[in-house]
Amino acid sequence: MTPALYLLDPEPAPPWVPFAGARPLCELRAGAHLIRERWETFVGTEAAGIFALPHLTGFSEPGVPPVSGRRPVPGPAVIGSSTFAPSGLAPALSDGAFRLTSGGITVGWGIGPGATWDGPQPHAAAVEVSGMVLHGVYDLLPALERLLPDDLRALLGDTDPLPAGSIVLGDPAAIAMRDAAVEPGVVFDARHGPVVIESGAEIRAGTRLEGPLWIGANAHVLGGPVRASAIGPRVNVRGEVSSCVFLGYANKAHDGFVGHSVIGRWANLGAGTITSNLKNTYGRVRLEVATTVLETDLQFLGSLIGDHAKTAIGTLLSTGTVIGTGASVFDAVRAPKYVPPFAWGGGAGNGARMTRDGFVKVAGRVLPRRDVVVDEAMRGLLGRVYDWAMR
Repeated sequence: MTPALYLLDPEPAPPWVPFAGARPLCELRAGAHLIRERWETFVGTEAAGIFALPHLTGFSEPGVPPVSGRRPVPGPAVIGSSTFAPSGLAPALSDGAFRLTSGGITVGWGIGPGATWDGPQPHAAAVEVSGMVLHGVYDLLPALERLLPDDLRALLGDTDPLPAGSIVLGDPAAIAMRDAAVEPGVVFDARHGPVVIESGAEIRAGTRLEGPLWIGANAHVLGGPVRASAIGPRVNVRGEVSSCVFLGYANKAHDGFVGHSVIGRWANLGAGTITSNLKNTYGRVRLEVATTVLETDLQFLGSLIGDHAKTAIGTLLSTGTVIGTGASVFDAVRAPKYVPPFAWGGGAGNGARMTRDGFVKVAGRVLPRRDVVVDEAMRGLLGRVYDWAMR
């Protein structure tokens, strides 16, 4: 019998800013797939639910199961941690209670028929599994490097023929596309990894696609070099993009380098927004989240940009910048290293915040542009996200 699958978010903590409290963390992208999707492949079933902060109840995006606060779960069931990205398929699992571990770290729990899970089981038998433990949002970047190549190789296979006028460097068999629109003159560079383009994507002339690279359904790549990235669905991208994770539905439709960054849903980067992804000293990057300093142990790290965040034209983002949910950065060419959620203007410096009604009103204008309905349930969720962040 296949167990039911549930995903469990951790308690909010600085390493998960700017996404903690704005979305279930299993809906972050690790490689080409969401963490939830990786767990679903691992267990062999779609998730039955997500246990997250109570104010996220009713969270709605395509494919997301019901979200609620934590509750007891009847067996058989697997409860996976949202901070673990599994690889491959689960081994044979016990009919009794067990813990899933990776490198000695507990990353999930399981129970058999007739039992109930109501919290961590520290003394249950350990079952070691393969995957990557994530310690914060910044770990989605090493996860990209580690997981994306295998994700792409698994997606190769049946493919449409490359359009006339395409330029291919490397093995054409390492390129896959399905119902995508590719204009003549696009360069495919598969010498360092596969390139996979999903259904409905549009690739304009003047684009160079360098693997390993995944471009999600209905994304638009409008020109420039795009390499070693996972570009989520309905994202618009133009300009130089390197080693980035786009969750989906974001807009970077203008020139400007963005590298080693995580971009949330509905984020909008104004023309000429540029990220720095390497310190002048070539040292390891520290993050500043309010009064907390985080050591990432990463040499390359650009910006972590939350859902619904926006930057003005010509914005410069220092190495290791964090921009909170719903923040609007303008009135300063160089943003501060930490921009609080719903900041309005120069960020942390002036203390101004967008109002709750203003945030919901702007989202009500933006989401329908990508065919997403903003109903009363969505407005209520957006308001609760605002209230939680501003508490």
